[in-house]
Amino acid sequence: MAKVYVLGGAQTDFERNWSKEGKGMVALLKEVMKNGLEDSGLSFRDIQTLNAENKVACYVGNFIAEKYVEQGHLGALLTEIAPEFYGVPSARYEAACASGSVALDAAITKLKAEEYDVAVVVGWELMKTVDAKVGGDFLGRAAYYEKEGKGIDFPFPTLFGKLADAILAKHKISEERLLDNLAWISNNNYANAKLNPNAQTRKWFMSKEQAGMRGTSTNPYVGGRLAASDCSQVTDGAAVVVLVSEKFAKENYPERKLPVVKGYGHRVAPILFTKKMEENVGSDYVLPWTRQAVEDAYRRAGLTVDDIDVFETHDCFTSSEYAAVSAFGISEPGKEYLAIEQGEIALTGRKPINPSGGLIGCGHPVGASGVRMFLDLYKQVNNIAGSYQVKNVQNGMMLNIGGSATTNYVYIIGNE
Repeated sequence: MAKVYVLGGAQTDFERNWSKEGKGMVALLKEVMKNGLEDSGLSFRDIQTLNAENKVACYVGNFIAEKYVEQGHLGALLTEIAPEFYGVPSARYEAACASGSVALDAAITKLKAEEYDVAVVVGWELMKTVDAKVGGDFLGRAAYYEKEGKGIDFPFPTLFGKLADAILAKHKISEERLLDNLAWISNNNYANAKLNPNAQTRKWFMSKEQAGMRGTSTNPYVGGRLAASDCSQVTDGAAVVVLVSEKFAKENYPERKLPVVKGYGHRVAPILFTKKMEENVGSDYVLPWTRQAVEDAYRRAGLTVDDIDVFETHDCFTSSEYAAVSAFGISEPGKEYLAIEQGEIALTGRKPINPSGGLIGCGHPVGASGVRMFLDLYKQVNNIAGSYQVKNVQNGMMLNIGGSATTNYVYIIGNE
């Protein structure tokens, strides 16, 4: 099947509060689309020309704009960006916090099938339109709302606190050691975010000591053993990537070495967290479907963990990043703490995770996170990540999850 290449992209500054600026979703989309196209060497007029030749389509990742900004029909909303988008095939894709990844999947599939030559993928969410409690209730719909979200304050901290409990129960490590490792993960992501000019927390202070001081006034508990330092951020933001077909790349960029999409994995686990835990009894992994998505991506790419130089993972909570260490194959299941304590996943380590700062440090506009991670892999592989660039990257892998690791998406991007 034909290859798919990454031409460019952009993200907004995740520190911004668009409501406080008096700006809304159209302003957000106009800015990120203009910047993403410019980075790719395209213009709105180029989109119009490509559309006249039936060569371009747009794919929108968003979780729950119907609640946050009372807007649906988000594919058609792109026509508000510029008249050049009139007539362009566009649609919205949703899979909770993996909405950006399912939009990418649809785009990549169309390009591989040679239905289009150019795919513009945008993921976005405006989350600071409501207070934290109301927003937490909205996000509960990424779980089984009637059973896991309704009437529960901050349902997802509760669910990922239970993941920490499950890690302790399955792998029999001490609570003190696990919590110390989670504090390390938090501090590492905040430290990496300080290097990222678009990271939400780049001006914040965090240390491993503070992250370990759970249950204090500056780091209160939010769900089970997890505290505020273990959580990703409430974020406004958007990210765009432009993908092109093999035919288009060869005809228009014969001298450029564009990063290529090498593999993907997509698996869905039981939506109820209790059923996930019931069904993992026979597996070495706490999240076996997540591991299966990773294995599928390795198989499709013809690669192994030894070939991956950098990882971006869905650290909605520190417990999800901890579980991802073994899911990626960086450690054996139950031995994640060794990779963490030995600094293997640090920015200068053997297998760095989240040089961008991840969701904890960079930010987590839920519909945008999959596209943002994909964009950061493109930057790493293309050696343009700037101050958070990892040395000698040939291949990168990302894991984007929706719900309590219910929808699992994995992509590998690399050099040919």
